[in-house]
Amino acid sequence: MTVRITGVDVHDVRFPTAAAGDGSDAINKGDYSATYVEITTDARVTGSGLTFTNGRGNELTCAAVEALAHHVTGRTVEDIAADQVGFWRSITADAQLRWLGPEKGVIHMASGALINAVWDLRARLAGKPMWRYLAEMPAGELVAAIDFRHISDAITPGEAREILEKGTIGYAERLAELERDGFPAYTTSVGWLGYPDDKVRELTRQAVADGWRAVKMKTGGTLPDDVRRAGIIRGELPEGALLMMDSNQVWDVDQAIAAMEELKAFDPYWIEEPTHADDVLGHARIARAVAPVRVATGEVAANRVIFKQLLQAGAIGVCQVDACRVAGVNEVLSILLLAAKFGVPVCPHSGGVGLCEYVQHLAIFDFLRVGRSLDGRMIEYVDHLHEHFTDPVTVTDGRYRLPRAPGYSVEMKPASIAEFRFPDGPAWR
Repeated sequence: MTVRITGVDVHDVRFPTAAAGDGSDAINKGDYSATYVEITTDARVTGSGLTFTNGRGNELTCAAVEALAHHVTGRTVEDIAADQVGFWRSITADAQLRWLGPEKGVIHMASGALINAVWDLRARLAGKPMWRYLAEMPAGELVAAIDFRHISDAITPGEAREILEKGTIGYAERLAELERDGFPAYTTSVGWLGYPDDKVRELTRQAVADGWRAVKMKTGGTLPDDVRRAGIIRGELPEGALLMMDSNQVWDVDQAIAAMEELKAFDPYWIEEPTHADDVLGHARIARAVAPVRVATGEVAANRVIFKQLLQAGAIGVCQVDACRVAGVNEVLSILLLAAKFGVPVCPHSGGVGLCEYVQHLAIFDFLRVGRSLDGRMIEYVDHLHEHFTDPVTVTDGRYRLPRAPGYSVEMKPASIAEFRFPDGPAWR
């Protein structure tokens, strides 16, 4: 049966998180928001996608989705699957809108929301959760989804296919391990920068009691504050527990190196976003200076080319690709394969609205078909806003459990859309 896309609806959904300090870091203090996309079809199956923003920027990404939607409406799912790169480029390389990027920022994030909605639709039609839909795809079909333009100097289609074909070896054993144990996770909910010390201490104690053995704190305030808060959290963690730090780009390169000289006393596993996201050479210099502490980044790395350079320069020890900062599943596939070739573990960025729901599928697929190891792999978890999704994540004892429902897990409840739609929802009146 041929399935035709009949329409694209976009919703500006915002949650008032700023007042409580949820999500607060050295730079960001907005309201968690989602540019939420629904793709309708003549088969009465809907595909859902979103991109995460931080408040007022949502109106820009919503407008960008509307400007790009004509590339999707009227297409058949079968035609899209037969020419995946052509479809991807029709959106990301729109002859007039690409100029605003290129392949970065508002246009690229809007592209990701649309492209992910199409992938969600495809997985739903197949009756499979996204991780399984991807993991069971032949290597050739996965390679055909990737645009290798601008990255073929780092990985070729042949190399990508070889990695994916190797991923079929031991697949059943890896899947059985996930079925039994789940996927390792860490929590960021203990250490938002806007939380007072007493709340940080209590949240850390509760996280330990709930089985967490890896937590992350925000840094990048004043250095004495960072040192004090690190001491509070480390003091509550049991021996062997991991503590990650995240400065959300606020430091200069020299400032980052100096700060980590102080903070290394608390045995950080990694320092995340120590400087500007586009500063590949700066990240490389920091990585050399702070080793053996790892440098992690990627949540606002705009595209596969930035990741290519970070990996080529030896600038990161942890790849934190974001599911909807880059342009959807197609581009994520290329980044996972780049990371595998360069031997860098992938720990996807999460949190926000729907990002945990998204990235669990990507990390599971990466383990099953690409990276094939859990060494150094963790999925970020933030305990916010999951109740607004029809298929929310399940995390127990510090591990994600495999999602079972068909699709990409980001379908929002109609009541939540109505309540938090901006500006007319009851939450904003």
